Amino acid sequence: MANIQVIKDHTIIRNEAFIAIAEQLKPELISTEVHPVHLIDVISDASAVHGWRANVLEPAEELRHKSFGKGDQFILDYGTHLVGYLDEIHIRPVGSPPDAPLHLKITFGEMPIEMAEPFSSYEGWISSSWLQEAVFHVDILPGVITLPRRYSFRYVKIEVIAASQKYRVSFDKIVCRTVTSADVSKITPLKHSDELIQKMDEVSIKTLQDCMQLVFEDGPKRDRRLWLGDLRLQALANYETFKNYDLVKRNLYLFAGVPNDNGQITANVFTFADLIADDTYLLDYSIFFVTTLYDYYAVSQDLETLTELWPLALRQFEIAFGYLDESHLVRDSNSWYSFIDWNQELNKQAPTQGVLIYALRIAIQIAEIVGRDTVERLKQQLDLIVESTKEHLWDEAAGFFISGVDRQVSWASQIWMVLAEVWEPQKNKELLTRLLEVKPDVGVTTPYLYHHLVEALILVGETEVAINQMKAYWGEMIKDGADTFWELYDPNNKSFSPYGNPMINSYCHAWSCTPTYLIRKYNL
Repeated sequence: MANIQVIKDHTIIRNEAFIAIAEQLKPELISTEVHPVHLIDVISDASAVHGWRANVLEPAEELRHKSFGKGDQFILDYGTHLVGYLDEIHIRPVGSPPDAPLHLKITFGEMPIEMAEPFSSYEGWISSSWLQEAVFHVDILPGVITLPRRYSFRYVKIEVIAASQKYRVSFDKIVCRTVTSADVSKITPLKHSDELIQKMDEVSIKTLQDCMQLVFEDGPKRDRRLWLGDLRLQALANYETFKNYDLVKRNLYLFAGVPNDNGQITANVFTFADLIADDTYLLDYSIFFVTTLYDYYAVSQDLETLTELWPLALRQFEIAFGYLDESHLVRDSNSWYSFIDWNQELNKQAPTQGVLIYALRIAIQIAEIVGRDTVERLKQQLDLIVESTKEHLWDEAAGFFISGVDRQVSWASQIWMVLAEVWEPQKNKELLTRLLEVKPDVGVTTPYLYHHLVEALILVGETEVAINQMKAYWGEMIKDGADTFWELYDPNNKSFSPYGNPMINSYCHAWSCTPTYLIRKYNL
């Protein structure tokens, strides 16, 4: 009998058999010792992202020759983004014997802004506890300190809050032990003639590598958990690079292990202790369970998993159909929520309609393999939804799909209708051409939606335009200093944050890792 777990208004039905399969697929983490490269300071620079840039002072090897007292600090640059543990902080007293504890503060940052601006200035709506710092006392010197918490960082700032007047301290060695479940030996080198495309591939792979832990995390700094929308894109990038099929399978079974009593799959799960389903349900993310399942089958040919998880995948469509009105349109109402993109102005009706059509086409392909009794029913539903979309959501005069009672024209609506192949290829191509010319005000705010724009362009044969869009977006991110790709990036507003402060943004984020997939899958 399934165990029952209640979270707020949702009853979670635990499928212990599925959870056991996921547990058996838990990967071994690969660990690497990494040492800092430079001592730096961070200086104000209006031309840099967030107004701060790192300035190299000297090699990190010089640290052991320095001593520090109350009020002193230094910043280490490890040269690239890391996810792991400060395993060895070797500290020794200098001068008289230490007659009082050493009081330290260590701050971790993915970006220079986190080294420059005090965390106390943060006033965003996401918890400040995501800002990475540790304050502690060292009672015994000399000594080797290990921090138990895992961090995501490139920069480390160490401040001496207090020590006695009789002694100072030196830091002989500060070692990071990185962790990942991604095996870089599995990757086929790209060796692209275009240097920027080559760099995009490398940064994408590094982003994915740092997000691949015991699950495909969305961001190793924040939120450090498994989100279904991120998983879908990470899995695609993984198939072209690390080829860790078992990790994708594990994640599918984790989601399948904790649906609610309506059969809906949660948007994300917590996995650090017991498996816990979050009480957040996103219509588009639930639907993407079927596409993630099919993508996994396409590369693995794991028919057993496809067959076993198909009923739950099909259930996501039955739930989605319940949100359709009498015209077979997703209701423009507050009875459901989709993510689509981080844009507060975006009406989600039309893009969600597009997601539903896109995923329904894939569901039919699965049904033809494992569930033939549902094929005709799904095809009939698809025909009704597509025809209604053309009739009610296409504005011939505007030349765009509209969304909601205010007939909003957005980038997201056009992108998803093209991916859903509502129109024939030539008309889809014309639609994207018009989109790039007109540039509707309700635009793109995340690499997540930008990925779908690029893939839509490739779908209609506009490969060169797609490459140019990638260079203008991810390429520009690299020019702004990205060694892993960021959660959020607006080239016209580089400090954009939906959370109230860019310090809390994730600068190594799962949904940003897809250039390597696009480059390798489509031979760009």
